[in-house]
Amino acid sequence: MSKLSTYIALIFVMVIWGGNVVAVKILVNAFAPITITALRIFTASLVVFLVLLATKGMRNLTKKEMGAIFAASLFNVVGHHFFLAIGLTKTTASNAGIILGLSPLITAVLAMLFLGDRFSLLKFSGIFFGFIGVVFIVLHGSTAIGGISFGDLSIFLSVLSQGISFILIKKMAHAVDTRLLTGWMLLSGSVVLFFISLFSEPQGLSTLTQGELTAWLVFFASAIFATGLGHMIYNKAIHRIGAAESAIFINLSPFFSLLASYLFLDEMIHLAQIFGFVLIVIGVILASGAAADKAMRLTVHRNKVNCGK
Repeated sequence: MSKLSTYIALIFVMVIWGGNVVAVKILVNAFAPITITALRIFTASLVVFLVLLATKGMRNLTKKEMGAIFAASLFNVVGHHFFLAIGLTKTTASNAGIILGLSPLITAVLAMLFLGDRFSLLKFSGIFFGFIGVVFIVLHGSTAIGGISFGDLSIFLSVLSQGISFILIKKMAHAVDTRLLTGWMLLSGSVVLFFISLFSEPQGLSTLTQGELTAWLVFFASAIFATGLGHMIYNKAIHRIGAAESAIFINLSPFFSLLASYLFLDEMIHLAQIFGFVLIVIGVILASGAAADKAMRLTVHRNKVNCGK
């Protein structure tokens, strides 16, 4: 898979994840939030294992590999979703959106500290443009930004947990097939989340009998495409282009979420939000290295032409 095809795959995943925000809103309103999240992630793990069986990608893992995958799942699945769920109940959507927009920056810093990644001016500029774009999209149409709260801290811990998991995934991906890594990470994380739900939502399982057919269709679409296949593709991208570069594409998700809200929830899209999307695209091009690669190819081409003369 070329770098360009990896970028296209990441954009495709961001489209799905953006739409998944609407799906999750429907699910948490229809069922107990943590219970349905655990079940959704568990179902997604089964989808990944079916793909592995179909492609003969299953193999036995060593105890060390299982321990590393379980650690990654505590950050990627349990920590990220648990702190996000708590944070969204105790802070404004505006604050949450802006803090989530810090994900590429936090991941880039972690990659620089633990993976030895270079943090160039071009990459920083791209992350900055992307973050400002997220601010434009999230703040327009909302009320003022709220003060710093426990909810804000929870959202930050959610982003930090996710960033740490990206570093762990990158470190493991050279030894373990990313599909296998994704399947076991989703499975173990969903089991831990389920046990948490038994204490935090004692009546959670009973809400599963109350869902309508539409809610269950949304559930399976979310589990199969967004959580199962989406994470499989994203983790593969981390292996190919790195944790920091992959995380930059997450900034595209808020706009696609906004677009899905417009299409399915009749919410409005404003000019300022479109401007924010343009900034995000500029940020992705700069920070991903796509602009630098294009400039380098043009330079090489000119040099060949000049040599030919």
